[in-house]
Amino acid sequence: MNKVQIEITIPHLFRCPISLDLLEDPVTLSTGQTYDRSNIVKWLDAGNLTCPVTMQKLHDSSIVPNHTLRHLIDQWLQLCHQFDTGNSETIDYLASIKHTLQSHGSTLENKVHALDKIRVLSYEYCSFKKSCFIKLSFLPLLLELVFGTEYAQVSKKHMELKELALFCVMKLLPLVSLEPLNMIKDESKFAIFMQLFEKGTISMKIILCNLIESTASSSKTEEVCYMLGNSHKLVHNIVLFCHQNCELSKAAIKAISALCSLQSNKESLVRAGAIDGIITYISGCETKQKNLAPLAMTIIEKLLVLESAKETLVNNPNGVETLVKMVFMVCNQECSEGAVEVLLIICGEFRSAREEAIGAGVLTQLLFLLQSQCGTKTKTKARMLLKLLRSKWSEESKQV
Repeated sequence: MNKVQIEITIPHLFRCPISLDLLEDPVTLSTGQTYDRSNIVKWLDAGNLTCPVTMQKLHDSSIVPNHTLRHLIDQWLQLCHQFDTGNSETIDYLASIKHTLQSHGSTLENKVHALDKIRVLSYEYCSFKKSCFIKLSFLPLLLELVFGTEYAQVSKKHMELKELALFCVMKLLPLVSLEPLNMIKDESKFAIFMQLFEKGTISMKIILCNLIESTASSSKTEEVCYMLGNSHKLVHNIVLFCHQNCELSKAAIKAISALCSLQSNKESLVRAGAIDGIITYISGCETKQKNLAPLAMTIIEKLLVLESAKETLVNNPNGVETLVKMVFMVCNQECSEGAVEVLLIICGEFRSAREEAIGAGVLTQLLFLLQSQCGTKTKTKARMLLKLLRSKWSEESKQV
């Protein structure tokens, strides 16, 4: 029987940033960057006092063995060896993993171990492995492990199984049809979805937000996107995530943006506090270099088709002031343009918004923006806002 060799490439995560070779003895610096021990020792012995990747000065030059990464690399190498034997063996191997996950006789520990194998394999999908996962219909099985009533318990082992299964789901989603996600519409499965949102780990909550984002990317999952967007409890939880750590808040903003893609979801989002949550997120972006403030501003623009959204924004104690602070963002022109666009809308309709914006220094911000190197479109909108504020101010002064 002819055997087809499977091309295996080293995942980026498993390469030393210095040599670009497979990590043999991974160690981590105080900056959080991982290198092969021999390479980083040479770097430090040469008198370098910085981290090669970040170039941060090392106040602590100690190195710590990364046992978790070492374990993942060992597993990956073993699996690569098994996959390198040929097509039929590959299918048989994956089929045996699937059987373990499906079998009622398999223990939770065996199922967790099987999922761990899929997780390791997912770090580098070759084309044949992709076709095997699709052919063997892994996605519906993984979703059942996460949302099935058989695994509704919240014990530590059950949650470990669900977290691993969710990780594998997200790795498979770009490769397959999203139609199996419609199972979330089932009442019992949605109840577990909510349970994980409330009691799951931060990693699980991030993945669930990513899952919501995926439902908006296909017409086949539009109904489930609508259902999720109209669950007040769910959207309220997502809004609360906007107040959390950086990665979770980013995932929440992306999830809200996805739900916002359906017009029928917008009213529900506003009622659940999306405007206030987004303003809280944006106000925390001033000191962060990497954020989703432009996307958050786009969400506000989309929601402002609703009068209720405009009123919520104007009535938010920090709403107008936060937008004014975003007008002149030297490192983020998209954010500046979005802030000016939103201010154009609310200042055109609400006198209180105009007064608050002027009191918060919007005129100075706009003048700085016009003198900057921002794009023509942004400058045009800035001039429109200045003209609006001046004309309205003139009209209102005459009335007094």
